[in-house]
Amino acid sequence: MADYRFSFDLLDVGSRERFIETCRRGEAYGYDTVFAADHLGFAAPFPALVAAAAATERLKVGTLVLNAAFWNPALLAREVVTTDVLTGGRLEVGLGSGHMKWEFDEAGIPWESFGPRADRLEQVIEELGRLFASEGYPQHAATREALGLPTFGPVQRQGFGGSGPPLIVGGTGDRVLRIAAEHADIIAVAGLYQIKGRPPGTFRLGTAEEAAERVRYARERAGDRAGQVEWHVLIQLVLETDDREAAAEGLLERYGHTMTVEEILDTPFLLIGTVEQMAEQILRDRERFGFTYYTVHGPFMDAFAPVIERVRALAKPS
Repeated sequence: MADYRFSFDLLDVGSRERFIETCRRGEAYGYDTVFAADHLGFAAPFPALVAAAAATERLKVGTLVLNAAFWNPALLAREVVTTDVLTGGRLEVGLGSGHMKWEFDEAGIPWESFGPRADRLEQVIEELGRLFASEGYPQHAATREALGLPTFGPVQRQGFGGSGPPLIVGGTGDRVLRIAAEHADIIAVAGLYQIKGRPPGTFRLGTAEEAAERVRYARERAGDRAGQVEWHVLIQLVLETDDREAAAEGLLERYGHTMTVEEILDTPFLLIGTVEQMAEQILRDRERFGFTYYTVHGPFMDAFAPVIERVRALAKPS
């Protein structure tokens, strides 16, 4: 059985000093990884990850997730290799198909239906694997040799068919979960669902039943690999309270009345209750869904820290 891993995302860099302090505080809390997103209006992911690794001693860094449509695979390979080298092999690469139409519009990138975006995701994964395996371009080989430079490739040889850093892929749709099942070292079962008939990027939160069905689907597609990959979940809210039901009732409007109180308390994508109750839920959800890799949004990093300590205490063999 895999150990639990815990992580937080950092969307807001703020100042250099604030960024460094946040990363170091997260490491001191016992987090394993800090993630950067790939959204317009937030920090560029790769410089932030290099800075986060430089500010800490052991914290892994990763992307959760890169929008495959935004990247030329050859240029992305250069970013990934450089970041993996500069972080001393602490990089995890998360890739997704993109889901915010307005970002495509602002970047001048044509918006396509889900099928072509998923195709693009798989093409990028396969091309990255090819580039990582080749360890550079033959056209540069003579120049690098003359300068006494080593081959230019990733430090890690785990993901992308054994040629690059660990790969994270996830989502809710059949196509993306099939891609994840075939290629990923870490499968992320997403908790947000596009609301049918609404503009792209209009989401609702998934229920426990939906999460279980998506895990089942991905496990079936992964086959023998299902027990070798990590199963990841992104927590949308951490709310410490002594009254779970009252807190859930207060969230009905926030989630558009698309869920009942019981569904809010049962979904694996929310943590509501005392530290003990949240820790116990994480242990139960491992048995129920297989999740061992948890990410919380940056604003919940402090609130979730005591839960990490409690989970590890409860999960420690007696």
